[in-house]
Amino acid sequence: MLLRERAWGGLSVVLVCAGLAACSSPRRAPAPVEDRGSVRPGTVAPAPAAAAPAARATPLPGAENEGKPGYHTVRPGETLIRIALETGQNWRDIARWNNLDNPNVIEVGQVLRVTPPPGQAVAAAPAASEAQRAAPPASASSSVLPPLNAGSAPRASTPAPAASQPQASGGEDDVAWAWPTGGAASVLAGFDEQKNKGIDIGGRAGDAVLAAADGRVVYAGAGLRGYGNLIILKHNNTYLTAYAHNQALLVKEDQAVRKGQKIAEMGSTDTDRVKLHFEIRRQGKPVDPTRYLPAK
Repeated sequence: MLLRERAWGGLSVVLVCAGLAACSSPRRAPAPVEDRGSVRPGTVAPAPAAAAPAARATPLPGAENEGKPGYHTVRPGETLIRIALETGQNWRDIARWNNLDNPNVIEVGQVLRVTPPPGQAVAAAPAASEAQRAAPPASASSSVLPPLNAGSAPRASTPAPAASQPQASGGEDDVAWAWPTGGAASVLAGFDEQKNKGIDIGGRAGDAVLAAADGRVVYAGAGLRGYGNLIILKHNNTYLTAYAHNQALLVKEDQAVRKGQKIAEMGSTDTDRVKLHFEIRRQGKPVDPTRYLPAK
């Protein structure tokens, strides 16, 4: 046994050690060793790379045409009706140009042709006949697109000018427009390219909704979210008009209509009050209807 004497503040303290080993500092266990490969001291090792997603077995239809003019890549939430409205086309034409067996089934990332293939320009359709104008109202279409008849091509969607109203020399930009409502209906909300792609016109439930120009019905149904019961008319290869939130639809797809013809009844479907949301689209792009409609 070893005795050691130290003094602290005038006091003598005797330390008794059982041996030299007992008086030495306690021995610490070595720190665990982490293998960081070639990472230098002081740096953070990178997180392990995530596993790469499995490659798609087959490419989506039309993938080779992505980014080309005249083609559209399907985005999340889009339907064929919305794509047709945004590109100024008839959904039936788009389905036919892309050989879609079921127009209700399209995939995100799929690339669709949205302009006529070479040599397949949309032909002119006949103007409305007396029989068509006297036809009984059709019931509203389902939100699901009807199947295309593979045995026969759908009718062309672009109307020719009526015989009594020859086309102006200025071409397709010269459409004889009229207001889609009668009387002194008030404009509740004006055009805003980002927030309101048309104008909202007030009225009462059941008020007449009128065709703003001669044309053909390319859609009648409730398959476009935010529009309620909707009618889309195609007037020529340049212009479409849309009539939304109706309580009743009085025309059916592929029917020719005349300017001022009653096509629907005003309502409040998919909105908070009775109103008509009216759009004019030039080559699919929304434009301010008040720049086209006559002054009231």
